[in-house]
Amino acid sequence: MSDAPRLWMRHESRSSERRAPLTPEDAAVLVAHGVPVTVEESPQRAFPLGDYRAAGCATAPAGSWTGAPADTYVLGLKELPEDPGRLIHRHIFFGHAYKGQSGAAELLGRFTAGGGSLLDLEYLTDEDGRRLAAFGHWAGYVGAALAVLHRRDRLTVPLAPLGRAELDAALRDSRTDDGLRALVTGALGRCGSGAREAFATAGIEPTCWDLAETRRLDRAALLDHDILVNAVLTSRPVPPFLTAEHLDTPGRRLSVVSDVTCDVTSDCNVLPLNDRPTTWEQPVRRLPGLDVIAIDNLPSLLPAEASRSFSADLLPHLLDLGGPPWERCLRTFHAAQRSVQESAHA
Repeated sequence: MSDAPRLWMRHESRSSERRAPLTPEDAAVLVAHGVPVTVEESPQRAFPLGDYRAAGCATAPAGSWTGAPADTYVLGLKELPEDPGRLIHRHIFFGHAYKGQSGAAELLGRFTAGGGSLLDLEYLTDEDGRRLAAFGHWAGYVGAALAVLHRRDRLTVPLAPLGRAELDAALRDSRTDDGLRALVTGALGRCGSGAREAFATAGIEPTCWDLAETRRLDRAALLDHDILVNAVLTSRPVPPFLTAEHLDTPGRRLSVVSDVTCDVTSDCNVLPLNDRPTTWEQPVRRLPGLDVIAIDNLPSLLPAEASRSFSADLLPHLLDLGGPPWERCLRTFHAAQRSVQESAHA
């Protein structure tokens, strides 16, 4: 299939990012369908480079995507390095650039300068707007697990990647009759289902709120929980769930917030009491009277499990890179690009 699009999976520049958007097994499927796949060397990826080579992929040095043919699709997960300033390729990754996040205008400007495009994985959706590939379940699972382990003084810092069995064992070992009350907002979505699963492993039956409950938020009830796991993702500003002023409420129980959504630099942040992400080195930010976990690559703590699930979801769409979901991605990109340009000239 000589006219098949080229796919190039880049090394992730963030040192704590162990996941891969494409596993060796799924790369082999692409190759079998005539899709040329190049995989960059990476010292941190959960899957050895040799497994990709055995799957029929070409390999290349880390960061060499900048010299790939201009018609290549460059596949990744997290942020691009600062160079080059002009982006000429079609990039598939989580850009976090459409809701006014920090650095969004600069990233979109790099695509404008180079003529490339961003096919943002967050906006790869079906006709009804449902995301087609997401790490949500594992983000929710890890976010809730870290909150429980921190609240029970069992969290080991700095964080390091684990296997599912190891994290489950830590949660089961933490079980006690401390009577912790936990709340999951966005409980019926992917993230929420993962959070509920982690709480069950830890011996906690959480309160579950979804659209109806968050639309008419009972803040007193929210504050009457020890742990809040926020799994609500919104594309437009809404009234905040919790601000710093709400923490002055007498008798509140809330002591730990795990913000799985982590929209911390956007106007869509429903927890504006926190304005920055936390890290693997310092996963917990201590605010007056409240501890906040806001790590923006939570599933990388379980890199193999999270990658296999995500890659399986993404594979059918990598086999059809010109299909309707990608066309929707491209339209969304162009709309965001125009918005930034109009704002610059306003």
